[in-house]
Amino acid sequence: MEGYIHSFETFGTKDGPGIRFVLFTQGCPLRCLYCHNPDTWKTNESKYTLTPEEVFLEIDKVRIFTKGGITVSGGEPLLQAEFILELFRICKGNGIHTAIDTSGIYLNEKVKTVLDYTDLVLLDIKHINPIKYKELTSASLEPTFKFMEYLASIDKPVWLRYVLVPGYTDDENDLIEWAKYASQFKNIERVDILPFHQMAINKWEQLGIDYKLSKIQPPTQELIEKASSIFKSYGLNI
Repeated sequence: MEGYIHSFETFGTKDGPGIRFVLFTQGCPLRCLYCHNPDTWKTNESKYTLTPEEVFLEIDKVRIFTKGGITVSGGEPLLQAEFILELFRICKGNGIHTAIDTSGIYLNEKVKTVLDYTDLVLLDIKHINPIKYKELTSASLEPTFKFMEYLASIDKPVWLRYVLVPGYTDDENDLIEWAKYASQFKNIERVDILPFHQMAINKWEQLGIDYKLSKIQPPTQELIEKASSIFKSYGLNI
């Protein structure tokens, strides 16, 4: 078995607890307007194909430094659930903490088995309004809601992620509704507010993809603090 791999990072500090090995998989069904890895969208354009055993060898090389564990991101890693399952089985057998960064768009029996071997889920709930979510991602929001509900039912630790994009995800009423929704789940350990940035604009241009957010500025500190205050007011750990 081989996985389609975009790249990996051997000193990740923002994708779960501690210093982590971060594996970026290739392939994603979403088309987020602010995606910072549009070069991961198409599975057949992967830079590498590696077996789970080969990925583990890369982890083992830097294990003395990446004591936090492994985080699999993307793209959408659960597009390759069988590959992630075998990799996580190896990691758990070697005492390595496992995390997965996902949009929650896939939930089937294979994904549920992957979650049995997953210590932490980093879940991106990109918007609370189904219509705006569709405009932002070209996908339906309902699968992510079902995914979150399943995580709650098995009491799986979750860190939620929210990308704050001026003019798209910063409406006060939407932030309130998002916070209300998230606050009902006791397995959510924290929320990370991720300020929108323009660091991926060159990738979009090189790929010849129309980048609709080219004129959008990163959120001000005031806006970040406003969103943080709203989330905190509903008992969420920011």
